[in-house]
Amino acid sequence: MADDEERAAELKKKRSFRKFSFRGIDLDAMLDLSTEQLVDILHARARRRFSRGLLLKRPVKQLKKKLIKAKKDCGPHDKPDVVKTHLRNMIIIPEMIGSVIGVHQGKVFTTVEVKADMVGMYLGQFSMTYKPVRHGRPGIGATSSSKFVPLK
Repeated sequence: MADDEERAAELKKKRSFRKFSFRGIDLDAMLDLSTEQLVDILHARARRRFSRGLLLKRPVKQLKKKLIKAKKDCGPHDKPDVVKTHLRNMIIIPEMIGSVIGVHQGKVFTTVEVKADMVGMYLGQFSMTYKPVRHGRPGIGATSSSKFVPLK
């Protein structure tokens, strides 16, 4: 019995995960920061955006409200419902961590699960608006010599 407990304690020590920190502030402390304190640790573009009243604008308030409601309605170990938005220029703040957001990319909504590493980035960074080019063989009519290539 004592051996099992010791073995479990050793396994727990081995499986210690890296503790997340954003610019020297761990996750729990980051969630408790006020808006002014958060602005001080963000990059310059985000600071300017916050100083111009990012969180006071109506669409941003509505998005925050929907995210909080979705988090509250789900169970303790479940993922919250997807909240769809067109706000690609919304800066991710600590209150959004753990939410699932559908970010519009021009045609459809791309599902993004917000993680702690994403704080300070824009929602649009995680939803590509274009399909990457796949360079393969040229199609028919691409060059003048391709006119003589048989179809099959």
